[in-house]
Amino acid sequence: MAVQGDSFATETLKGKGIGEMLFNSVNFLIFFPLVCLGYYLIPGRVRWRNLFLLAASYYFYMCWNPRYALLMLASTVITYMSGILIGWAETLEAERRRTFWKKAFVAASFFLNLSILFFFKYFNWAVLSINKILSTVHMTPLAIRFDIILPVGISFYTFQALSYTMDVYRGEIYPEKNFPEYALFVSFFPQLVAGPIERSGNLLRQLQTEHRFDFANVHQGLVQMLFGFFQKVVIADNVSVFVKTVYGDYMNKGSVELIVASVLFAVQIYCDFGGYSNIAIGAARVMGIRLMENFNTPYLSDSIADFWRRWHISLNTWFRDYVYIPLGGNRKGRLRKYINLMIVFLTSGLWHGAAWHFVAWGGINGLYQIAGDLLKPLRDSFCRVFRVDRQSFSHRFGKILITFFLVDVSWVFFGANSIRDALMILWRMGTRWNPWVLFDGGLFQQGLSAGQMYMLLAAILVLVLTDVLKYLQIDWMKGLCRQGIWFQYLVCAVFLGWILLCGSYGPGYDAAQFIYFQF
Repeated sequence: MAVQGDSFATETLKGKGIGEMLFNSVNFLIFFPLVCLGYYLIPGRVRWRNLFLLAASYYFYMCWNPRYALLMLASTVITYMSGILIGWAETLEAERRRTFWKKAFVAASFFLNLSILFFFKYFNWAVLSINKILSTVHMTPLAIRFDIILPVGISFYTFQALSYTMDVYRGEIYPEKNFPEYALFVSFFPQLVAGPIERSGNLLRQLQTEHRFDFANVHQGLVQMLFGFFQKVVIADNVSVFVKTVYGDYMNKGSVELIVASVLFAVQIYCDFGGYSNIAIGAARVMGIRLMENFNTPYLSDSIADFWRRWHISLNTWFRDYVYIPLGGNRKGRLRKYINLMIVFLTSGLWHGAAWHFVAWGGINGLYQIAGDLLKPLRDSFCRVFRVDRQSFSHRFGKILITFFLVDVSWVFFGANSIRDALMILWRMGTRWNPWVLFDGGLFQQGLSAGQMYMLLAAILVLVLTDVLKYLQIDWMKGLCRQGIWFQYLVCAVFLGWILLCGSYGPGYDAAQFIYFQF
C-alpha cells in the first residue's frame, strides 16, 4: 500500500534548505542516531553536550531554509535580553520604578516577537482582507504585498520564547544567564517545529542537568517513536489520500463520501499531529529529557471543555495561563468569562493559520464552550427528572459520541479552503444522500483500493484500542517494555513491518509534510 499525501488544507511550505528534516524522512533517520551517538560520547559535562545539541538543533532547522534561522536567533536574543532586564528591574528599590520597568520589558519583548510573527505569517493576509473590504466600497486597494515563505514552526518557538519572558516576569523562574543553554531551550530540535510548546520550568531545568545513558529511557523512547511513525505513515498519510480525493472534488461527491471523509479527517489530524508529538517526546526521551504530554485520548472526551483539556495540551494551557487568566478568567462574572473564552478561541484559530476559516473554527469551538455552560442547568434537570445515571456506560458513551460529532463539524472549517467551502460541504452532507456507495464499491474509488481501505481500518482499530487502554489509565507502552524480550521484538516488528508496507519509499520519494508544520 504505497500512498502518501498532505491534508487537503495543507500547503507545503518549502524553503531553499539542504533538505527538509521531516521526522518521516531518510534525512532524519540518519541525523537522529548520529546526534544521539555524539550526545552520549561527549564527556559528561553538561556545557559541551548542550553546545553540541544547540549546533545540531540549528542544523536541523536550517535544513528547511538557512535564512530563517536568523529569525529564531532574533527571537532568542530578544527574549533572553528581556529576562536579563527584568532581573535587573527586580533589583530596583522603588516599587513604582520596579513595576514600570518590568512591564516595559515584557511589553517590548511581546511587541517585537509578535511583530516578527505578524509580518511573516499575517501581513499578506491582512492586506488581502483590507483590500476585499475596500473593493466592496469601491475604493482603491492597497498595492502592498511581499513574497514571503512562512518560516516553519515560527508560531511554536515564538510562543515558547514568550512563555519564558512571562515566567521570569511572574517570578516563577530566575533569568537564565547562560545564553547557549537558553538558545537550546528555544531551538531544541525534537519539539522545535511543531511542539509540544514547552515551559522553561520544565525543559530549561532539564537541559541544565547531566543525563547519563539509560537503557530504559532509550527503550521506551524508541517504542514511542515507533508508534508515532505508525500514526503518521500508516494512518495519517493514507487517510489523507481519501480525504484529498473527496474534498478536492466535493461538488461531485455525495453525503456518504463526505461524511466518511470528515470522520477520517478527524482521524488524520489526530494521527498526524499526535504522531509528530509521540516522535518528538520519544526522541527527547532517548536523550533522557521528558517533554510534556500533548494529547490524552481527545476523542474519548465527554464534553467540548474536556476535549480542549486533552487536545494539543501544550498550546491550550499556554492560552489558559498567558491569555485567559490574565484577562480575568472566570473571576469577573459570567459575561466576562464568555468574552474571555471567545477571545482565547478566536486567537487560537488565528494562531493556526492566516485565514478566516481558521478564525471561524476557533469561534465555533468558543461558542460550543459557552453553549455547554449555559445548558448545564438544563442537562442537570433532565438527568434529575429522568433519573439518569451519569456514571453508566450508555450515558458516558452517548456524551462521547455527541462530543465527537460537534468536534468533527468544526474540523470541516479547519480543513476547508474557505468558510464558503466548509458550509457547502456541510450542506451537501445532509442533502446528497447516496447510501448505495456503501455496497457498490464506491468508497473504494476515492484514492484507496479495497485492500488499502481494509488495512487502514485495521490500523485505526489498533489506534482506538491503544487510546481506550490509555483512557483506562493503562500505559500499554510501559507495559510492553516490561514483557519478555521476544514479545517486545515481535510487537515492534509488526509495527515496523506495517510502516514499511504502508509507506512510500525509493527513488522520487518525498516524505509527506506534517499538517501542523504550516502553523
